[in-house]
Amino acid sequence: MKVFVNKRIPEIGIHMLKDAGLEVFIPEHENLSQDEWLSYCKSHDVILSVGGEFKYDKDFFAECPNIKAIALYSVGFDHVDIQEANHRHIPVGNTPDVLSKATSDVAFLLMQSVARRASYNFEKVKSGNWGDFDPLHALGQELYGKTLGIFGLGRIGFEMAKKSLKAFDMNIIYHNRHQNTEAEEELNATYVSFEELIAQSDVLSIHANFRPEQKELFNTSVFEKMKENAIFINTARGGFHNQKDLYNALAEKKIWGAGLDVTNPEPIFKEDPILELSNVCVLPHIGSATIEARNGMAKLAAENLIAFSKGEKMPTCANPEVYSQNS
Repeated sequence: MKVFVNKRIPEIGIHMLKDAGLEVFIPEHENLSQDEWLSYCKSHDVILSVGGEFKYDKDFFAECPNIKAIALYSVGFDHVDIQEANHRHIPVGNTPDVLSKATSDVAFLLMQSVARRASYNFEKVKSGNWGDFDPLHALGQELYGKTLGIFGLGRIGFEMAKKSLKAFDMNIIYHNRHQNTEAEEELNATYVSFEELIAQSDVLSIHANFRPEQKELFNTSVFEKMKENAIFINTARGGFHNQKDLYNALAEKKIWGAGLDVTNPEPIFKEDPILELSNVCVLPHIGSATIEARNGMAKLAAENLIAFSKGEKMPTCANPEVYSQNS
């Protein structure tokens, strides 16, 4: 079985694939054009897909009928047409759990950085512009006892909520498609409607899997209903928020601050005016960027393909229903 890996991943994953007898190909240069990527896909049986720049849509599956399985080096799978994959009986693996702590760490970091205007003050230090002591300049806010609203309280959201509860005794509210009884019991979290979430949150942190119907869900109409002291955190997908609307809400002081590990578009344009605001911290999508998390992702992606090569179910499959269709 021939495996196409479009970018380098930690060696543990590559070694596992080779030790299992799979033939692994990684291109010499990784900035592939669409045509280059498609040509490699057409000459392989399965794909270990790194990054989200290439879309696995109906056109892709039509052009690459040889592809039998896809293992994503990510938790999110919004760049895959799952319905079409199911139609073609193609299992799609992903990498949940192994990056939950690392990604929640970044959300927690952003929350604190924005609350204390860390990025703005770091720039002042770098420019040598400390200035005289001003009791009223660029003040931050404390998080103790505030309300944290989680949009999408799954594995990552749970870790974010747990950290916030233990560190700052924050009150946890959340909005999900389904109630999370574990979070309610362990974290005393309260399920609320979406309208209640945006109205009551002092910090609103997004941790949901992105779906097309949620595109730019967080826009002017939502920001206007949030508290003036609210901090908006997005470490999930940039598509959740309208970036121009977010900038306007921040500039007009409709909300207090924003911390982003994902942007819309991504990468963010260096001229984006949101980068000039003192109440914003933006990171380059580093949620899973730890040695431990990236190794875990490589191992799990390899395990998914190895299981497939043996005729077994993938350990972590984004479309498990594909197996009942095949039976």
